[in-house]
Amino acid sequence: MPKLTKSYVERLPAAERETFVWDDEIKGFGLKLFPSGARSFVFQYRTPEGKVRRLTIGKFSDALTADQARRQAKGYALEVHGGRDPQGEKQERRRALTLGKLFDEYLDSEAFLGKAESTRAVDRGRIERHLRPLVATEYVDRLTAEAVKRMHRQIIEGKTAARIKTGYRGLARVSGGKGTADKSVLMLSAIYKWAQDQGLAKSNPAGNMKCWKTGTRDTILETPEQYRQLFTALQDLENEKRIRPAAADAIRFIALTGARRGEAVGLRWRYVDLKNGQVVLPPHAHKTGKKTGKPRIIGLPTEAQAIIARQADGDPDDYVFSPNKGAPIALNKDWPKVREQAKLPSDLGLHGLRHSIGTALAMSGASAVELMELLGHRQISTTMRYVHFAERARSTLAERAAAVALAGMKPEEGKAEVIPLKKGAL
Repeated sequence: MPKLTKSYVERLPAAERETFVWDDEIKGFGLKLFPSGARSFVFQYRTPEGKVRRLTIGKFSDALTADQARRQAKGYALEVHGGRDPQGEKQERRRALTLGKLFDEYLDSEAFLGKAESTRAVDRGRIERHLRPLVATEYVDRLTAEAVKRMHRQIIEGKTAARIKTGYRGLARVSGGKGTADKSVLMLSAIYKWAQDQGLAKSNPAGNMKCWKTGTRDTILETPEQYRQLFTALQDLENEKRIRPAAADAIRFIALTGARRGEAVGLRWRYVDLKNGQVVLPPHAHKTGKKTGKPRIIGLPTEAQAIIARQADGDPDDYVFSPNKGAPIALNKDWPKVREQAKLPSDLGLHGLRHSIGTALAMSGASAVELMELLGHRQISTTMRYVHFAERARSTLAERAAAVALAGMKPEEGKAEVIPLKKGAL
């Protein structure tokens, strides 16, 4: 048998039928000749189970020389000597689950379908608009923590930013940024946890990411004046046609009831009971319903009832706050201009309106159990944040209340302090 060198391979004539020429140095390294004149390097070996396999290294060309093919064959020979099956592993990779397929399975799973409708919409958006474009072709068990970090950076830099049509005349602006990147990584980690439970993944490459900052959001509306600024801004923007009436009313509804944003934008007419002054969200329509199996009842103050009553009538499954037929309202782009118009703190999120209601109730003496019921919390630890915040606020109020008295205890500025002498001191 000859040594398969560049000069030897180039001298070989075309074969009348497919023929193999084997190298005399590396066992299993060969050249496959075709009647067309094409030549491809191959490596043939026997698996630990005794099965003969042959894999193609590549076509002889300027891109793959005889020396390069020889080096690859040596690598395969070492793998086989170590008990591995290179061709079998290659076939297994082809059959392996990609992240694109995993996303499909997750979106069809009970874990996903059991979430509140508004949560599903947000999660699906993160999967389709950020995760799928960047990692869909990766294999589930081959995605590394480094690849997740790279994906995180790419989202921050706006690689997935786009403007996407969302139905009739609808347009969604997909942005990047750190917040979007953090939440996308959290979404990927949640999918991997589900995949591990289903036996579809061995590890979670996104599970130990430390790129996001956890904590509570403490900025709230604390005074009647701030609420007056909010409602005045909403009315002004509505009058100037800079915000749709339905969007303005959805924000008013959140401010008055402490509802979650998803509960407001996903509110359907079948959930509304104006006769009894309440909204009854079934378990699948609110955040904690899947785990508690219980409906969430949102009490409606008189003004909130009036807000709902003035919305355009719809069928039971239509959205209450809906400027576009069949589509839930979006508040993300409206809230910043409302906040700016009202001259409210720049770090006050829309969720801060919910925190404002919870804190106000805690300040007025509502118990943790009452707060849990009103805000629809599942865990007492979540509710206790409002209680602790109220306690800190009361402490601040006490300091402010005592400020006048404390000022009277200090000597006036610019005057010498008179220290009374004890009797007999002179």
